[in-house]
Amino acid sequence: MDIISHGLWGSLVFGRSNKKSFWKAFLFGVAPDFIPFAPFFILMIFGFAKYPGFSTEPPVAGAIPDYVYFLYKITHSLVIFAVVFFGAWLIKRKFFWPMAAWGIHVLLDIPTHSYKFFPTPFLWPVANFEINGIPWADPIIFFPNVLILAILYYYFFVYRKRYAK
Repeated sequence: MDIISHGLWGSLVFGRSNKKSFWKAFLFGVAPDFIPFAPFFILMIFGFAKYPGFSTEPPVAGAIPDYVYFLYKITHSLVIFAVVFFGAWLIKRKFFWPMAAWGIHVLLDIPTHSYKFFPTPFLWPVANFEINGIPWADPIIFFPNVLILAILYYYFFVYRKRYAK
């Protein structure tokens, strides 16, 4: 799924209580993609890395540095998410719900990534099992995702506030 949709889904599910929780959930929703890819894109902007040739097909093998794949494994693992989420709970003795947007990100990526380009290593480091999903850019995923987000955002942030009395 695209990075903005991840932030919007995370905010919708775990950030509706106030603006602060909305933006925290949004950041946790985008973080799993931002953490591995942002350094690479910054290096490309300043000419220290070569553009991998994204188009309608995945780039050739080796065009994306190994550190991106390693960080992707960490940020897209439900195992790592659970350790961090429950570790934070052990420290604070209460759940930090905006962080759960990270878990939603991983769950949404499992069926929306194929083996061809960044399949979701959701059980890493315990297992290397991945699912061959339908790529998020496919119209059968992309357009319903945008439509459902638009409907839900309208309902929660416009309709419900206007007509809730």
